[in-house]
Amino acid sequence: MEQITKIKLGKNGPLVSKLGLGCMRMSSIYGGPAPDETESIATIHAALDNGINFLNTGDFYAAGHNELLVGKAIKDRRDDAFISVKFGAIFYNGQWLGLDLRPNAIKNFINYSLVRLGIDTIDLYQPCRLDNSVPLEEVIGTVADLIKEGKVRQLGVSEITADQLRKANSIHPVSALEIGYSLADRQIESDLLPAAKELGIAVVAFANTAEGLLTGTMKAPLAADAYQGHFSRFQGENLIKNLEKVEVLKAMAREKGFTPTQLAIAWVNAQGDHIMPLVSMSRRSRLQENLKAMEIAFNAEEMNTLNQHFAPGAIIGSTYLQR
Repeated sequence: MEQITKIKLGKNGPLVSKLGLGCMRMSSIYGGPAPDETESIATIHAALDNGINFLNTGDFYAAGHNELLVGKAIKDRRDDAFISVKFGAIFYNGQWLGLDLRPNAIKNFINYSLVRLGIDTIDLYQPCRLDNSVPLEEVIGTVADLIKEGKVRQLGVSEITADQLRKANSIHPVSALEIGYSLADRQIESDLLPAAKELGIAVVAFANTAEGLLTGTMKAPLAADAYQGHFSRFQGENLIKNLEKVEVLKAMAREKGFTPTQLAIAWVNAQGDHIMPLVSMSRRSRLQENLKAMEIAFNAEEMNTLNQHFAPGAIIGSTYLQR
């Protein structure tokens, strides 16, 4: 197994790989076709072989299919894997219905997750977000109880505010904050990121390419069935202007001999020792590219160029990250 930089989850949490593997896209999402399961499992095995042990899933990803897939992949490699699970979202026929964060629901959710994953303990368990339908104290308190029972090792939170993060951490130590973060989505820099750093909480940063905007391959207009088309960032003149912004990233990538995607991941990685880029993959062919991204360094001029060009608010229009 190759060595990979490690990150500590929380003040007293475990060491995990600084690059995380997002498994969501190994299942059907947004009504699209399901990737080849054999290749997805092989991708998880290859990631583990290369020292990437942080595997992220959710009990609502494809109605439990994603957890079943991850469970198959880690069946004989439980000690190699750190399993992060999100809970709380309710879907019907692929349509979002809302959240269910009642204590009894959480206790029900985790038993199904444990069975699907084929494990006795989930390493990191986290509500996918909060909507004030259930007091935060009850949500966090229930996960704290599961930790006492031995069904969970670490508490995580996802897509919450700085105030909610502080309150949650006061109830039970939070090990990790999962949140969208990229050159195109920097709104969390004003208060949420500083709060996490102050509290010693690791940041698991997903959507590093801003739903494909920063890959350098997106073109306007999008296909009629592209899920991104639901958000104003990817519509009409907004998309045209946003893609013009991406040209700077593409030019820098050419100069450095990498892809725009690699630079987008590298920028997130460079934002702090406590920040983990969470990258979705469903094919082994992507693995080495993403590992190489973790080795990219920016000089001061390059970092300044990116930070100024992609200053907060530079990308026009909203996305689901602004919910």
